[in-house]
Formats: sequence, C-alpha cells, structure tokens
Amino acid sequence: MRCTTDAVGSSAEPRSSLPQPAPEGSDCETFVRELYERHGTDLLRYASRLLGGDWHQAEDIVQEAAARAWNHAKVLRNAHEARPWVFTVVRNLVIDHHRARQIRPTEVPAVERPEIPVADQIDRLLTAQVVTHALRELSTQHKEVIRLMHYSRYSVADAAKHLGVPPGTVKSRSYYAIRALRSALVNRGVLDAAA
Repeated sequence: MRCTTDAVGSSAEPRSSLPQPAPEGSDCETFVRELYERHGTDLLRYASRLLGGDWHQAEDIVQEAAARAWNHAKVLRNAHEARPWVFTVVRNLVIDHHRARQIRPTEVPAVERPEIPVADQIDRLLTAQVVTHALRELSTQHKEVIRLMHYSRYSVADAAKHLGVPPGTVKSRSYYAIRALRSALVNRGVLDAAA
C-alpha cells in the first residue's frame, strides 16, 4: 500500500478540513506505528464501547481507521495531532457499521443438525420378539411373576394375593426372574454382560 494524498473524504472520514500537509520527508509506516503506539488501546476501547462490547468488530474498525490514516499520512502532521481525526474516523466507521446492519439482516452461521434417531415400530417389534423368546427360557413361576409385576403392574401385595404366596416370595421370585431374563438376553447378544 502506498501513501496517498489524493484520497477523497468517504462517509467514514471526518467532515472537517484536514490539517496542512506534513513535511515532505514523513514516513507513512512510522506514522501509523506511532498512531497505534499512542492511541491504539484508546481507539480499541472507544470502538468497542460504541459497538456494545464487540472486540472483534472493534479491531476491524481500528484497522480500517489505521488504513485511512496511512492514506492521509502526508496531510496529517503527526500521530499526536491526528488523534481527533482518527477518533472521528472510528466513530464514523461505527455509524456506517450500524447502518449496514440495519439494512442487511445479521448472518447466522448454519449449524449442522445431527441426525436424531427416530424410534420406529420395527425396533419395538424386534425388541419385543427377542424378549418373548428369552421369556420362553424362564420357569413358569418366573414368567408369571414378571407378567404380573411388570406387564400388569401389580404391586407386591396384589401379586402375592393373586399367586397365593407371601409377599417375600413374590419379591424373591421377581429378583431371580429378572436375573434369569437378563442372562437370557446376554446369551442372545442383546445386552452386554458387563452392563
């Protein structure tokens, strides 16, 4: 990028007249480096405050202001005297940013949606079939207690009354029936033995 003096005032540059040209020997890079050293932190804070705390956008604004200062290095006397000018450029760039956001809706990045498994009837039918086959391996007493307590939702007392046995016997049969069913499902590879 070369230093120019013919940059026409854009909407982001101050609308007041610029100071007189600097002496001919000025170095644009030195000027911009000094500008950053003296005012960079203040410019960043100022832009961030105007942008509601958006530091990333504030950095972009300050960089754009520095580029415009680079283009006007020949007419700005020095980094100290350029302070009001560059702060005005930052303010105008923020105003342009706000106007652009009002015209154009905020872009939201597309979020990849993970595939959500949907339970379907096939899974239910296969599971029911495997459980039915595993239940066939159980004794009649174990099948009956599982049917009453887990399918018909009997309480321990109701199942004991229905079977004509004490409640402790129903609890014991239920425990061993579930263990036997689990073992049958592990043998079929449906359940993990460690689970």
